[in-house]
Amino acid sequence: MRRLLLVGLVAVLRLSAADLHVDPVAGDDRSDGRTGPVRSIARAIALAGPGDVIHLQPGRVYYDSAVFANKHGEPGRPITLDGHGAILDGSEPVRAADWESLGGGLFRKSDLVPKLSDSTLGRWFFLWDGRMNRMGRTSKGPKAAFKKPQDLQPGEWTHDEGAFYLRLPDGADLDAANIRYPARANAVAQAGKGSHQVIRNLTGRHVFNDGFNVHGAQRALVFENIVAFECGDDGFSAHEDAECRINGFTSVGNSTGLCDIGSSVTHYRNVVIRDCQGYDIFFLGDSPHTMENVVVESTAVRTLQIARHLDLPQNGDGEVVLKNVLIRRTAPTPGLAQVGEGARLTLEGCTLEGIEFTVAAGGSAGLRRCVLGGARLEIREGARWHGSDNRYALTGLVLGVRSFAASEFAAFQQAVQGETGSIWGAADGATVGADSSWRSGR
Repeated sequence: MRRLLLVGLVAVLRLSAADLHVDPVAGDDRSDGRTGPVRSIARAIALAGPGDVIHLQPGRVYYDSAVFANKHGEPGRPITLDGHGAILDGSEPVRAADWESLGGGLFRKSDLVPKLSDSTLGRWFFLWDGRMNRMGRTSKGPKAAFKKPQDLQPGEWTHDEGAFYLRLPDGADLDAANIRYPARANAVAQAGKGSHQVIRNLTGRHVFNDGFNVHGAQRALVFENIVAFECGDDGFSAHEDAECRINGFTSVGNSTGLCDIGSSVTHYRNVVIRDCQGYDIFFLGDSPHTMENVVVESTAVRTLQIARHLDLPQNGDGEVVLKNVLIRRTAPTPGLAQVGEGARLTLEGCTLEGIEFTVAAGGSAGLRRCVLGGARLEIREGARWHGSDNRYALTGLVLGVRSFAASEFAAFQQAVQGETGSIWGAADGATVGADSSWRSGR
């Protein structure tokens, strides 16, 4: 009887959820996280099992990353990381003792990052008194040539022959300049095989790669109320055949707002993207993705891109469905949106303002109750197009080799054999386009 009771007690203890706490100041990694906090997020993740919740301290900045490698929760009993509004910061300070002074305010360091790769260098930046300085370079966008060290002005940096260089005003103190560099790749990362995890109420910032990076055979991952801020590459990025649901995501100042590739499957809801550089939204692969309730204040070179991944085998068309998405260009030049060969885009109740929209040969786009305004729509020869109940106020409309003016919209409808209920002109009170009132409830 005693043996049966003991076995039953062990089973109950295994089923009971634990609250694990992480305190980088008062914590101790020799602790169990329950009776006393651990010091590192890595230790808490190692201790966590199905049903356990890892708690970070509300509002605290952790100079740490959360890496989940081959971690599994269970259905109804996920492993949860709750940031409670905490920040995972990937940066570390530049210290004068580690840098060589060359005189005239110029400083050099040759081994800032061990085994620095070209891809990492392409994502690089420094934080200059809290401000991100990319020197006109971004991961998936423009890359200005590196300056020669002697040509640097105060407040600038470069990379030359394996070394980083910083320029301050002559005589300025490097420690007092408050310069930081991105020492960590990702704020949150999943690797290998994993399942049934929840990441919530957390901000990732100032890493050289992605705010939230998902690799491998990941299943039933949920992200709630997350923020990616000023990351070297993507705010959120799923790879391989990972499956993720994201509800409540803000991406600000990243190279790319989000980029999901390969056979990953992602579903986004309640998303805000702004101040990105290379791409705002980028889907690259052969699997389905959905986005609902989205506001993009577009400044990136490419606003929306859906395409095949040329370096990976493609098992089918990539299919993206956008519902209630408002994309508004806030930069002085039009944004670029493209549906590439082997990609299908469906827009329902969406508004695109100031966006040059192109559907390439072999691509497919379908619009219903949408508004396209202030820029050009081009449907290339060999592309598929279908729409209904839309409103167009375009600077240009091209189908194959033929251009249509506003007065020729009926001819366009006949040419595409569709667009029933659509007009070229104002919405006139019709219920079309995006409704961003969902933001008031966030």
